[in-house]
Amino acid sequence: MTAIKNIVLVHGGFVDGSGWQGVYDELTRDGLRVHIVQNPTRSLADDAAVTRRVLDGLDGPAVLAGHCYGGVVITEAGIHPNVASLVYIAAFVPDKGESVSILIAGSPVPSARPPVAGFLLLDRDKFAASFAADLPDQVSAFMADSQLPWGVDALGGPVTEPAWRHKPSWYLVAAQDRMIPPSAQRRMAERAEATVVEVIGSHAVHVSQPAAVADLIREAAA
Repeated sequence: MTAIKNIVLVHGGFVDGSGWQGVYDELTRDGLRVHIVQNPTRSLADDAAVTRRVLDGLDGPAVLAGHCYGGVVITEAGIHPNVASLVYIAAFVPDKGESVSILIAGSPVPSARPPVAGFLLLDRDKFAASFAADLPDQVSAFMADSQLPWGVDALGGPVTEPAWRHKPSWYLVAAQDRMIPPSAQRRMAERAEATVVEVIGSHAVHVSQPAAVADLIREAAA
């Protein structure tokens, strides 16, 4: 049984909300109302505003979950009164004034091409190895060819007031992640005093292991 019926899922960089399909299927089978945020990943302010609009339309409290850069978005937008708890899936967890750019300083985004017109893409030929190593070749190829350009301004957007300082948090560490090092994930989760679970999975763990991701979200909703 869960006390919270609304789940809001926020995608990260280079992908869109369709990657949550498996998690969506798992949670809706339980009767939960799942909302997918399609943030354009152009700037943190814009993406947080898009997320808040979804939260504004809810009829009760929600679990707000984010993957990758989506962790920055939920950290910024999660102080919304409809957010009861936060779930980070192989995600960045910035503190006040921090951005993705600050958190990855000295460690560039793996396999990223030089920015073009202010947007980043991953090298198609390196996408599977860096982002989706535990997915079938056909799936990772589709993800590589359907990338959503990630705005440099979004990477540089600083958090104004981190929601994890006000709301309980959960974190899923992807132990074979080659985008955000697992050691960095553990440090960020510890700083946020999050309840942590760890699974053997790539950065695309929400796609490859939707049941494990859904289990953690259910825990946060209980």
